[in-house]
Amino acid sequence: MTQQSDSASSHLQKKTAVLITYPDQFVINEAAGLAEAAGYTVLKTLSQRYLSRAKYGLGAGKAENLRALLDEVDASTVIFDEKLRSTQIYNLAELTKREIIDRERLILEIFSRRATTAEAKLQVGLAELTYELPRAKEKVRLAKISEQPGFFGLGKYEVDIYDRAIKRRISTVKKKLRDASKRRELYRIQRRRLDIPVVSLAGYTGVGKTTLFNSLTGDSKEVGSSHFTTLTTSTGSVKLNGFKILLSDTVGFISRLPAYMIEAFKSTLEELTYASLVLLLVDAAQPTEDLSRRYRSCVEVLTELSVSPARVFLVFNKADLVDETQRKLRMPVLGATPQNSAFISAKTGLGVDALLEKIRGSIFETVEAEVSLKHTAVVSLSNRIDWLKDHGEVQIDKHSDGSLTLHVKANTWIIDRFLKSVEEVEMKQDE
Repeated sequence: MTQQSDSASSHLQKKTAVLITYPDQFVINEAAGLAEAAGYTVLKTLSQRYLSRAKYGLGAGKAENLRALLDEVDASTVIFDEKLRSTQIYNLAELTKREIIDRERLILEIFSRRATTAEAKLQVGLAELTYELPRAKEKVRLAKISEQPGFFGLGKYEVDIYDRAIKRRISTVKKKLRDASKRRELYRIQRRRLDIPVVSLAGYTGVGKTTLFNSLTGDSKEVGSSHFTTLTTSTGSVKLNGFKILLSDTVGFISRLPAYMIEAFKSTLEELTYASLVLLLVDAAQPTEDLSRRYRSCVEVLTELSVSPARVFLVFNKADLVDETQRKLRMPVLGATPQNSAFISAKTGLGVDALLEKIRGSIFETVEAEVSLKHTAVVSLSNRIDWLKDHGEVQIDKHSDGSLTLHVKANTWIIDRFLKSVEEVEMKQDE
């Protein structure tokens, strides 16, 4: 099919919507971007300071205005840029006779459109079921009293039957994802045997992670300006002046991303916790306030995943769109320094060589460290200690209680990987 016919087909599939969001340009732009990514054409945007009113989410007067506006612009859907309860969705649907999509449902629609691999589809399925579970009983009750045919798509389900069905499906999907996580762990073990450090790309959705991944690895993964083009992790190799790393690309972040969605994608996102270095990409061309807000959202997710700030390196992408003065102004906004950050353009190649040199210096720098091992962990870590000896200088002090203190001189990534092994062993023993 030609690009032109693809575009025409996409246009025909678009649904029209009125968007309800907060009176904040950053929030409005993001909500509009989400709507576009989910296949909606926003005909009108209404802003409201409070979107948590009891009956409709917004005030009764605004709700009446919304009904009139929908008739005026002939939109098929209402997109509500906040989490709604089932009763609020029902009340708005009753009032407007339109489909109501809240923020979480909208993100799930995008995920569903973007998921192409079996694992991604399982992750999206788990997120959808988790979204549905707390709403199940109320939805069944409302479906029974509703005059709208097929309201909520529930058919003739009884409350308990519907609730149990969702829980069974959640259990099944979780088991499949655990199996997928085990396979991913096997891949990680295989990568460890290659003795090559892993660098992961992270950042806000649409910031250009996949463009940088393609540029560095020579791959041709799909890129796009809309949200969540990438939902799966891809890995490729990159040469660094005689050294070699594995580079992984991950799903993008977004503000107000519910914890259960992060949890659903944990088997993919956990790649970040095993990386020797995480390149956190931000958009240098954005206004400083937007830049700061997106950065904080990314930090929140990385913190949720227990990624150490010491392993995060800040990359200002799209630097070709700002001048030197603007670049200097953006660094202090995020607490960045020339040592822990770099300005690049993944699209033009600006600054990429300098970034690679900083990565090489960070990962392959020779450092000294002191590592304490509990006596209960020594046996389990014996093979890793031998590995550490093969890759660096190690002096071992043995203590009367059976614990060890290792004095190590090695590349940064070698020490980091050994420390990760120590952490894994200690966590298993604490369980």
